[in-house]
Amino acid sequence: MKTSSLGDVIHNLPVISDIRQHFSEAIIDWCVEESFAAIPCLHPGVAEVFTVAIRRWRKQLLCRRTWREIGAFRAKLRAQRYDLILDTQGLLKSALVAAQAIGPRCGYAANSGRDPLAACLYQRHYTVSLAEHAVVRNRCLAAAALGYTADDAPDYGIAVAPAAFPWLPPAPYVVLLTATSRDDKLWPEAHWLELGNRLREQGCRVVLPGGSAAERERAARLAAGIPGAVAALPLDIAALAAVLSGARAVVGVDTGLTHLAVALKVPTVALYTATDPGLTGVFGVAFHRNLGGRGQLPTLDAVLGELQGVGG
Repeated sequence: MKTSSLGDVIHNLPVISDIRQHFSEAIIDWCVEESFAAIPCLHPGVAEVFTVAIRRWRKQLLCRRTWREIGAFRAKLRAQRYDLILDTQGLLKSALVAAQAIGPRCGYAANSGRDPLAACLYQRHYTVSLAEHAVVRNRCLAAAALGYTADDAPDYGIAVAPAAFPWLPPAPYVVLLTATSRDDKLWPEAHWLELGNRLREQGCRVVLPGGSAAERERAARLAAGIPGAVAALPLDIAALAAVLSGARAVVGVDTGLTHLAVALKVPTVALYTATDPGLTGVFGVAFHRNLGGRGQLPTLDAVLGELQGVGG
């Protein structure tokens, strides 16, 4: 059980790799929010993906269709008995979903999870330090529940072939992830424009994805101010992964796609302006940097300096 959000789901991928390393014959299913289902589907160690729609269901609780969907989900989840049900989300809502499956439920102890009430719904509880990065916490919980150690480097276990979209510029290109869920997490547009122009001077084209209409408008506005830049067409997560995979580097704000770039081992610079990256920043084995923090604004020179460490 790791249902949301995008970054959290990506942070859970190494758990699948760990389990498969220690139990090569294990059959692993994953329960996730419908909008993030593409992420576990990228990992070859995941057998089946069960999708929930908690965010949508709770807005339509009086709708008959909602209850039909909930019933169908519950029946599918209970179609077999599991040897272990592991809730790495650690929230009451994820624990309630886990309780619908058949088998022993495991999760964080009350002093270790994000929601202490969730522990009431587990049969087995494990203490994991709250001071560790989210990736480490996920891996430690799974290791404790299954009786192995997870002290090596995290393996996200995913690989995606680079995209070949006709609108995508030829390599080398750098992806700029300018959109995020909160305005206080944004990096100033003037900084993006200057960064894009500096990259162009260095021979790199720029690709600017955007999800919502407002995000695509921002991407188009920025692309208009950067020679040769491309505002990407609307893409689903799988297609975005293919675009990221072919990039020389990625620079992104605090958004799940920045974590996806690191999981794909693309050199990544992450920009934080309103949150502390210490426990939830980008984390992986390839080149990655977390810049800024709560109340801090990463400078353009700092970003360019980090990108100097990215090879051609």
